[in-house]
Amino acid sequence: MDDLVRQAMAKWPHVPDCYAWLGLDARGQWYMRDDRCQALGPFDADVPGAKGSLLRHEKLIEFIQRNYEPDAFGCWYFQNGPQRVYVELEATPWIWRLDERLCITSHTGREAEFQACLLDESGRVYLHTSIGLGLVHSLDVVWVAQAVEEGRWQVQEVLSTELAAMYHYIRSPERHQREKAGDRFPGA
Repeated sequence: MDDLVRQAMAKWPHVPDCYAWLGLDARGQWYMRDDRCQALGPFDADVPGAKGSLLRHEKLIEFIQRNYEPDAFGCWYFQNGPQRVYVELEATPWIWRLDERLCITSHTGREAEFQACLLDESGRVYLHTSIGLGLVHSLDVVWVAQAVEEGRWQVQEVLSTELAAMYHYIRSPERHQREKAGDRFPGA
C-alpha cells in the first residue's frame, strides 16, 4: 500500500466505504460504474452498459493495482486514500497472465507460484496459486493446455458456483453488504 494512502487513513479514519463503483472483468480490466451504469444491473449482468466505462488512465490503474487487497470477509477493494472502494468481480479476484515458461503474473503485475489447475463446467480455466485463485486470461489458455498435454499440470474439475466459497472471495461486495444488513439486492 502506498505511504500516502496510509497517511490519509490515519488522518481521516472514519470515511465511509464505497460500493459498486468499480469493477474488474474477466480479462483483468477495470471499469468505473456511475449511478446510470449501476441502475442497469449488477456488474456481471449481461446488459449493455452495466459494466460501466473502461478505465484507460495508466497512472490511475497503477494506483488501483498497488492498493488492491481483500478484507477479512473476502471482499476485494482498493484503498483510495482514506476510503475503501470495493470491487465488483466478474469472475475472480486475480486474472492470470502466463507465458511460454509458465510464469504466472496477475493483472496487477504480482508474480505467483502454481499450486493447482482447475476447469469449470463452462471450460474456463483457473489457477490456484501462492497468492490465491484467479481466472486464466483467455489469450493464455494455450499455455495451460500445453502444460497439461506435457503432464506438467493436472486438471481438477470444479463447479464455478463453488469457487468463491472454496477460495474465500466475494464477487459482489455490495450484495454481501446488503445481505449482512438484511436488505435484498434487487434481482438477486
